Amino acid sequence: MIILAAAALAAAAAASPAVKGAAVPQWQDCGDGLQCAKLSVPVDWARPHGPRTEIDLARMPAQDPQHTRGFLVVNTGPASTVQAVRARPEGVSELTRWFDVVLVEPRGIGDRGSAAAVQCVVAQPDPLRLVLAPGRAGWRAYARDNAAYDRSCRAAAGPAYDGFTSWQVAHDLDALRAELGEPRLRYFGSSYGAVYGQAYMELFPHRTGRMYLEGGPDHTEPDLAQRLTDRARAAERQLFSFRDWCRRHLGCPLHDADTDAVEVYDALTRRTPLHAGPGRTVNSRRLAVAVHAGLAPGRWPELARAMSEAREGDATRLAALASEATKRASEATKQASEAIKQASEAIKPDAEAAKQASEAAKADAVSAPAPPATVSGAMWCHDFMPAVPAYRRFLAMEAHLREVAPRVGWVSGRYEVARCLGMPRKGAPSWPPNVPDPRHGPTVLVGIGRLDTGARPVGRIPGAVVLSHGDGPDAYLLQGVSRLRATCLRTHVHDYLVNGTVPQEGTECPGELTAGMYP
Repeated sequence: MIILAAAALAAAAAASPAVKGAAVPQWQDCGDGLQCAKLSVPVDWARPHGPRTEIDLARMPAQDPQHTRGFLVVNTGPASTVQAVRARPEGVSELTRWFDVVLVEPRGIGDRGSAAAVQCVVAQPDPLRLVLAPGRAGWRAYARDNAAYDRSCRAAAGPAYDGFTSWQVAHDLDALRAELGEPRLRYFGSSYGAVYGQAYMELFPHRTGRMYLEGGPDHTEPDLAQRLTDRARAAERQLFSFRDWCRRHLGCPLHDADTDAVEVYDALTRRTPLHAGPGRTVNSRRLAVAVHAGLAPGRWPELARAMSEAREGDATRLAALASEATKRASEATKQASEAIKQASEAIKPDAEAAKQASEAAKADAVSAPAPPATVSGAMWCHDFMPAVPAYRRFLAMEAHLREVAPRVGWVSGRYEVARCLGMPRKGAPSWPPNVPDPRHGPTVLVGIGRLDTGARPVGRIPGAVVLSHGDGPDAYLLQGVSRLRATCLRTHVHDYLVNGTVPQEGTECPGELTAGMYP
């Protein structure tokens, strides 16, 4: 049921027609133009009368409450959807022209200061460590520290930890659908939110309404080796897309009639180690890591400048790119620390859980101080939970990745394996990767970008209509944040969600985000 912290607002009266017998939720103001509530659900839907847990909800009210078309449930995964929308509401705010937008958090993730947010006292180690320390010792050290992260999250979450799976989240979504009074779930899922949408489609096909999914990891390929190969090839393609973009823009410093970005990369590889300032160099592995990091579409101008300067003898900017993952991890740690501070001020912690978490942290003795973290890293492993290959087996797999994606794509293999390396595997995943069976239900729309590195196979979902575009993951959200409102992609998504109109077969939208980076 929906649990409110205080009396509901009268504004909540405007809702879509309810299913007979379903409770129409009410909402309480919680800042930033949002209204919040909590949803009480079983820890395990296989035992619906057992212990319960709570998930956070937030509502962006429709601009015209008298003419709303109902509720649109949104998850932007894998981090907090509510906090992301608080920070950058423009990503989804246009949807309130037609809908009451309900932001839903997965289990263990929550709004700022929320008791629903599980905070682990040990951070998940930075995958960059596994990439830059390729030996057996580095492999073992990373596995040890990742296992410490898993134990600390389990201690903090208690019995609810095993329920951090998309199978459970899909059931949570169906409970939310019923509470909202909707006969079918209308849903927008981006990034890991697309995985939750896929799970719902498979488990509740007759309750699936219009869905738009974009930028999600591939949950249709059960074989780990094939998933790694597909992702490596996609990352390698990005290098060539970057080259083509640079050729089209005169402002790109690698726009050269005699050479191109790929040839510059090959030349830099042959010249390694590259000088990167006093006493510092960039070897071939760090070069691959740096370019891999810079291939995120929004960073192409930065990458072009770094490669151009390295060509002239100064690889300082490339060295900075190679360290960028560590910087992002540090920023995430600061954010998590602030979240824990807020939670401790608002909520009195459970003494026994705090004691268990503290003891687990002391026992693990990881190589760095233990900053706080969220459970988002564990959700992926609980869903996919591959049997992580042993060190020698992975080296053989990596050798294959170097054959199919020899420049930068092979790096993605270590990033992927790092997710679950060292975490104990307890049986099969509750919802293992698979190609869903043909289903009977409404058509769903799947956005797949030319620069996506993991979402192309999502188009294999039965009943899916693919909307191709020239940008990368989370394109709809990023275009909104960039004030690109009337784009081809967003227009098609709105027409589908509002009117049920699917794009014609073969429709492909241009890359709007990369087009404006250079005149």
